[in-house]
Order: sequence, then structure tokens, then C-alpha cells
Amino acid sequence: MKKNLQSLVVAIAITLTSFGQSTDPVVLKLDGNEFNISEFNYIYTKNNKNISYKKKDLDVYMELFIDYKLKVKEAKRLGYDTIPRLIKELDQYRTQLSQPYMIDKAKNEALIAEAYERTKNEIRASHILIRVAENASPADTLSGYNEIMALRKRVISGEDFKAVAAGKGGSQDPSAEVNGGDLGYFTALQMVYPFEDAAFKTPIDEVSMPVRTKFGYHIIKTTDKRLARGKIQTSHIMILANEKMSKLENTKAEDKINEIYGLLESGDKFEDLAMKFSDDQSSKAKGGLLPEFGASTKQRMVPEFEATAFSIVNDGEYAKPILTSYGWHIIKRIKVTPIPVYDEMYRGLKLKVERDVRAQTTKKAFISTLKKDYNFTENKSALVGLDKLVDVSIMQGKWKKTIPFTNEEKVLFTYATKSITLNDFATYLLDNQRREKPTSVNTYIENKYQLFVTSEITKYEDSQLESKYPEFKTLMQEYQDGILIFEIMQNEIWNKASKDSAGLANYYATHKSDFFFPKRYVGNLYTCKDKSIAKQVRVMIEEGTMSPDEMALKLNESSALNLKTKTSTFNSETTPEFKKKNLFKKSKRVKLRTFKVGKNSYFKFNGAICIMETKEILEPSEREFKEAKGLVTAAYQNELQEKWLSELRAKSKIEIVEGILYSAKKYK
Repeated sequence: MKKNLQSLVVAIAITLTSFGQSTDPVVLKLDGNEFNISEFNYIYTKNNKNISYKKKDLDVYMELFIDYKLKVKEAKRLGYDTIPRLIKELDQYRTQLSQPYMIDKAKNEALIAEAYERTKNEIRASHILIRVAENASPADTLSGYNEIMALRKRVISGEDFKAVAAGKGGSQDPSAEVNGGDLGYFTALQMVYPFEDAAFKTPIDEVSMPVRTKFGYHIIKTTDKRLARGKIQTSHIMILANEKMSKLENTKAEDKINEIYGLLESGDKFEDLAMKFSDDQSSKAKGGLLPEFGASTKQRMVPEFEATAFSIVNDGEYAKPILTSYGWHIIKRIKVTPIPVYDEMYRGLKLKVERDVRAQTTKKAFISTLKKDYNFTENKSALVGLDKLVDVSIMQGKWKKTIPFTNEEKVLFTYATKSITLNDFATYLLDNQRREKPTSVNTYIENKYQLFVTSEITKYEDSQLESKYPEFKTLMQEYQDGILIFEIMQNEIWNKASKDSAGLANYYATHKSDFFFPKRYVGNLYTCKDKSIAKQVRVMIEEGTMSPDEMALKLNESSALNLKTKTSTFNSETTPEFKKKNLFKKSKRVKLRTFKVGKNSYFKFNGAICIMETKEILEPSEREFKEAKGLVTAAYQNELQEKWLSELRAKSKIEIVEGILYSAKKYK
């Protein structure tokens, strides 16, 4: 219930202010508030793939629209928009949503284009690292630089790069002892940006000048460059195996995957084997088919899986079993797609670039632009003598402003309509001090001054976003309404229903017929590799001397794939094996298998042969309250919501301008 309502929040919420008035007539009047057709059209087209402007469809969506507006109105009437916790939550959303607006867009677009060009290629590179902390002192920074330069000189003079990296006094990357600094192939957005930038710009077999990252100083040798492999779709058969399993269990898993591979080599169909034996429940019903992964996709695979998949030469071919942290896999290549065009990758690349360290460069350019736009001027001479009033205790977070600053009301800088004084800066220093690596007080003050300027001008720009960008205002309104709706629904409906024991009991008593168990079968379900195994199972059932587990143990001696058993009370409507294949695709009705007490006829499921041995048939029966409580709660919540909305409608004046609503297509 909550999930559906949250979806409705996102589906319907949007503000009136995003749209113009001149060609945007009112479609709904609600207690003096007016809502325009552009707003209705926006959310209607946004949340429907197949848009219908038929009267009945517009009427249905208008009712949802009204319900939403009523909930928001009621939440504000009750003061939900003044709750500190919700205000804080909205502020957190705002921080996230404002990020794309707080960058230099032209520079950002250039970085996106650069990332795309690099995505079309893969670089192989080796590196040597000398660790230097991000906030290292000038002396430590210089020491690290001299050390990496000395190593570079050795390589340039003819020493083997890998030997220098792995040798004594070489790279401080622990993996260098094993790989000689070789990082393998990578593409854009897979390394920190300064490293990536240097690797792509360094010619093959040459060594870069030192590159500073958050890890320290690197020298990079680019050893190869190749075209990227694009994205790939595969199928797989997986058998679970991991370090949490016993040695015997892992051995059995390996034997099982090898036996499946043998069946493949003998001509069995990959998809049939996947449906029969794969432990990947999300893909086995589809013959092992997996989502695409690689360039421009969200899907990622562990390196061993990816490397093996791309090593398969042709569509339809498969590789020998490989082991990953998830278990054993047999991978089949379905298709490989080259790197998509720029427009297809743009959105994903934009998000990655904006979250990457390279966005810092756009931030600096953005601040410079804002300074020009807001006529920023500064009087840094006001800082002179400040080092006499601020001492080294500030770098321990213990400084106290014990005496007034001379000329503390003196203007330090101005922008837009703001004038920032020396006292404002002192307050910033006082409030933002923390333990830091010691440096000179003058250096500390200069660094903090630059951060203060950035902070001030950024906060001002943030305060202007709603007026500068209507789409941002729309988005913020959407989040605010969503938060209010969730909170009021939780208090008025969800929690109320869950805690109302008497109401739940009464609802159950008056709606018992809605909470019946369907027909159920108590017994054993046998899934057999083929008819030969199924015949043996039937004989064993007739003999009645073995339990299902004992039958599986005996029949799986020759092959772990022969028999799988399950003992349970099977729900006829939710047991996948009991659903017959629907030959009429347009029909939503699913035909269910029925069974008698005792052993039943064979039936096929996902390529296997199944037998149901029924011990008892439980006819449809009434669920006891404790068995139906979850279902009763959900239904009771629905009833409470319908009653609540009816009450809100009854005390509200609602007017739909039907002529505009039924002409919605004209205004889209």
C-alpha cells in the first residue's frame, strides 16, 4: 500500500509556477486554489506510456489528481510543513538536487564529451606510487615529489619499469609486488580523474611526469590502447559455490557444473539445462538470460565473468566453466553491441561526471563566473594583522575569540547586494575550526578565507535557484509534497490501521470470504532430469520404503542432476510448477494443475519431468485471523483511505473545468 502511494506522489506532484498563464487555462479549482491544464498534462504524459485522451481515461486520472491535491492541502492545514524533521529532510534533498545547477555548464559539457571519447577506448597502464597525504605539509609534499622523480629518473635511464615498481624502495602500492604496477585495461570514469587524464594523454611506452591524486604521487607508463568492447548480453548456468560452504559442498558444486558442461558438449540445449539446473533464480526461467552489461549500462559483472564473456568469439557459443565469488558459471554469448552513440550515453555520463572528482574543476570555473555575475569585489587588506589575533590553537579546534578585532566591521568583500565584514569571517573561523595538520597561521587564514568566499557566494546562488530555474522550483515542490503525503498517510492511514486491533478484528469478521486459502496439496514434489529417472521415482513411491531425501541420495549417486525433491504444503495458486502454460497470450487467466491423493501423472516444467505425490488435499478454507492479518491490514488500510478521502472531498469545493480537461490534447 505504501509503495503504491509513494509512486502516486512522484507521479502527480508538480507545481503550478512552472507553467505560463497566457495559453494555460485552469482545469481544476479546489477551495480557491487553481490548477492549470499544463500541470495536469505534464504528470499525465509523464506517467503513461500509451497516452489516451479518451474521456474515460482523462476522468480516471483527474480523480487521482484531485485526491493528491486534497492530501497535500490537508497535510499543510495540519502543519506538517512546519515539522523540523521534515524540513531537515527536505533540506537534504535540496542539497542533492541543487548540485547540477552549481557548476560551469559549458565546462561540464566538455568533460562529458571528453568522457565519451575516452569510453570508446581502453588504456592499459602501469604505475609507481609514492604515498602523500592529501593535506600533507609542504615539506612532506616536496619529499614525496623528489622521491617519485628519483624513481622516474631510474626508469628513464633504462631500468625496467616493472622491476623498479616491484623492487626495494619502489612503488608503495602493495599490489606492485605481484603485478609490477600493471593495472590492466581501463576506460573513462574507472580511475580517479587526474590519473585517468594522465594515462590517456601519455603516449604508448612513455612515462608521465608525476601526477598528484588523493593517494599521492604517481608516474604512469601507458603500455597499450585498444578500442573498447562495447556491451554484451549473455546467458549463464550457475551452480552456487562460496567460501561459506563446506569443502564437500564446493566439491559437489564443481562436479555438478562439470556434468552440466558434459551434457552441453553432448548436444543438450543450453536453455533447457539452465531451466533445469541453474541456481540463479532470477534468470533460470528465461533460459539463463541476463541483462546486458558493459559500456553505457548500469549492470556490472565481476571481472572473471566479464573477461570470460568478452573472450567468447561468436554469438551462440559458450565457454568452459569458470569460478567467481558467487559460484560456478557456464557463460553463453548472445550478442555484442558496439559503443552507443553520444546521445544514448549522455545522461549516464553526465551523472557520473557530476559525481566524479573532475567536477571540482567545473566548480572552480563556476565560482569565477558567479563572481563576475555578482560584481564581486574584495578588500583583502582587512586581513592584515589577523594572524596576531588567531593562534595555532585554531588548528586543534580550541581557538576562542577573546577580544574584539580591530575594525571588525570593516568590509572584507561585497557581491550582489551583500557586504561581508571582517567580523563575519571571524565568526566563520570560530564556527568551522577543527583539528587539522599544523601549518603557519597566515597559510591557514588564507586557505580558510578562500573557502569562506566560496561558501558565501555559493549559498547566495543556492538561494536564487527557484527564481532562476523554474524546473528546479518544480522539482523541489515535488519532493516537498511527496514528503508531506508520506507523513500524513503514515499517521492517518498506515499506523492507524496497524494499531487499531478492534478495527482489524471487525474488518476481518465482516470480510471473511475475502481471506480464504485456495486449494492446497500436502505432499512431495519430485523434479526429475528425464523420464527414465521419473519412472524410477514412481516405482520408489509405490514401494514406499524410502523418504524423498533417501530417494534423492540414491538416484543422485550417478549424477547430482537426476532428482530434486521438496516436501511442503503447496499453494495451488503460488506454486510455479502448478501453473499450466497459457496458450492464449492475450488471456490473463492462468490454468492450474489439479492432483488426486497418491502419485499423479508426469508433467513437464522448464524442461524437467515432475511428479506430485499428494498425501492430503486441503480444500479452499477460511483463514484464521492470525493467518490473514497481513492481508486484512492492507485491505483495512484501503478502506480507511477511501473513507478519509471521501471526508476530505465532502468538505471541499471542487470544480473541474470539463471543457478544458477534455481538450487536454490541444494544450500539450
